[in-house]
Amino acid sequence: MGFADVARELLLVAPADFVAERTARQRAVRKDDRALATAIGGLRKPAPAAWVIDLLAHEGALDEAVDLGPAIRQAQADADPAVIRKLRRQRAGVVDALTQAGADLASDAGHPVTPAVLDQVRATIEAAMADPHAGAAVRSGLLVRALESAGFDDVDLDGALADPDAVPDAWSGSGAAPIPITEGRRAAGTTRASRKPDCKPDREPEPSPDSSPETDPAAERRAAREAETAARTESRDADAALDAAEDALATAEDRRADLERQLAEATAEVTRLEHARDDAETTSDRARELLAAAQHHRREVGR
Repeated sequence: MGFADVARELLLVAPADFVAERTARQRAVRKDDRALATAIGGLRKPAPAAWVIDLLAHEGALDEAVDLGPAIRQAQADADPAVIRKLRRQRAGVVDALTQAGADLASDAGHPVTPAVLDQVRATIEAAMADPHAGAAVRSGLLVRALESAGFDDVDLDGALADPDAVPDAWSGSGAAPIPITEGRRAAGTTRASRKPDCKPDREPEPSPDSSPETDPAAERRAAREAETAARTESRDADAALDAAEDALATAEDRRADLERQLAEATAEVTRLEHARDDAETTSDRARELLAAAQHHRREVGR
């Protein structure tokens, strides 16, 4: 079993139980495959919304949503208002149904999720419908964080997958040959950059002299993107610190259990030796009494 297969199984474990299960799997394979054990030890705990998405992916429930994406994108490209309205209604129904299905799966697993988590589940499903790369990601069962679609930009998949190399970046329904996600991102970036070879790259409009940063929409959008990037980085760092702390705690608890077992064994050994000493002392006292009696009898006979 490769790392991606192990990761898919572990990501179905509720986040509250994930660290303990990951540690158990890591120890189980360490003797036979140290490289796999190291990879398992580095697997990030999924965010609650990503866990719900992975549950849906495991059930094969996300296919309809992802398959609806190309039709919506084509209708938008054709600017057909009637088709767009129809597909949007259909999309809303699919997203609502999947979000409820995810909530039910989480509850059935004994770990119901909050409305805020379900909002992230909804946003992730919508991102999968908006971007074929995101569609491949959510169907993989390897998602570790929620996704979000921002306008016409590609969905940010950085750090979103447990094993990016295991997930082809080309959506399965596009007919394109599978390519690694990192290569797909670079190719997509190159394509966007080469759309206007004879023109200078598009730039945000310069603010007028009498406008201030507070009233400049372009500046506000840039500031919002920078704040989101900073928050996402801080969140990832916090998740990594939490995982490390949970790993350290699990190791310490295992060590404590070993010490408690050794202490119990040592206590039992001390008790056994004390009993053996008492028995030997009793035997020694009896032997001395017999010796004294034998000596007394010998002296009586010799008189």
